[in-house]
Amino acid sequence: MIAKDVAIVGVGSSNFHELYAEKDASRDPYGLAADALREALDDCGLGKNDIDGLLCTNLKYGRMGDVIGLRNPKFVHDLEGTGRMSGVSLQEACAVVQAGLADVVAVVYATVGRSVGMKYGGEDGGPTTAYDTMYGMTSTGAYVSLMYQRYRKMYGVPEDALAPLAINNRYNGARNPRAVFQREIDHAEYIGSRFIAEPLRKLDYCIINDGAVAFIVTSVDRARSMRKKPVRIAGTAGMAELNNHYTSPDFYFAACRDVADRLYKETGLGPDQIDCMQVYDNFLPTILFTLEGFDHAPKGSAWEWVADGTINLNGSRPLNTSGGHTSESYMQGFALHVEAVRQLRGEAGDRQVRGCRTVQYMCASPIVTSHIFTID
Repeated sequence: MIAKDVAIVGVGSSNFHELYAEKDASRDPYGLAADALREALDDCGLGKNDIDGLLCTNLKYGRMGDVIGLRNPKFVHDLEGTGRMSGVSLQEACAVVQAGLADVVAVVYATVGRSVGMKYGGEDGGPTTAYDTMYGMTSTGAYVSLMYQRYRKMYGVPEDALAPLAINNRYNGARNPRAVFQREIDHAEYIGSRFIAEPLRKLDYCIINDGAVAFIVTSVDRARSMRKKPVRIAGTAGMAELNNHYTSPDFYFAACRDVADRLYKETGLGPDQIDCMQVYDNFLPTILFTLEGFDHAPKGSAWEWVADGTINLNGSRPLNTSGGHTSESYMQGFALHVEAVRQLRGEAGDRQVRGCRTVQYMCASPIVTSHIFTID
């Protein structure tokens, strides 16, 4: 989808670090979402009555509308509470604006996963484990672990190949005042991290935490009168790879490459022209699969490519500058979109990428999505 006439104009998010300090079983996801939306509206200088489209993930639009006092939006939709929906939600918001179904679309996500004791695994008969529970396969992490076992065998990958990714995320998180984890780690600490689903360690897993994210999408023409410079969606593309399991024999490579080819053609931008990457990292091997599928790293060699400093904050293609899902928060991809906007506006503080003009979001999952963001 060519979406050059659509922009993100406001962003908001929780202080994940503060929320993580204490569990609260009474914490309300709608209250967190309302706070994030209030910040996003203030960010662009709009009021709640300017919103005429509402997209909710992991929330119900009826309850959300009631909480914020939004009575008569022109377009509403709920999306399932999975990480792949962060990319899909932006695509839907762009389509809604381009079709004239709404002028100002609020996209909101919230979770209280830590406070209510969510495990993201172990439950019986979930949508991707319905046939595998009897074998103990009850988590997405276990599936990704199997894929990574295959990847390691195919490409001769050493035991510590994910260490640069874990270290990079923690380094960036240490420079993010909203991040859950704000302490750097080293190689020894990574190797000492216990296995969860071997070969994946605890430090390869996303955080389970509470929080909310919101962003406001509208036309570029309308955005010109708002408080801050709009972040354009230069292009976006997606493709599903669907089955009963969270696995892909080629690590989502074919789907990612199809999405990449269309996105790069539509935008006229390629990997070498990307200043900053935001990669959906529910588990760290997913980053390797994504970088290869989107032609940032050679097939079978992403584990070497990330070890040479390229993805570091001062490297040529910084990665997950907020700390990603293993350090900042697990907002299922939504906070990565907010980080893209903050980088392009030059609002990322100590983790700011110098001269950042283009950011690519990528998600390798049963629904592959990618967008390229730019700023004038």
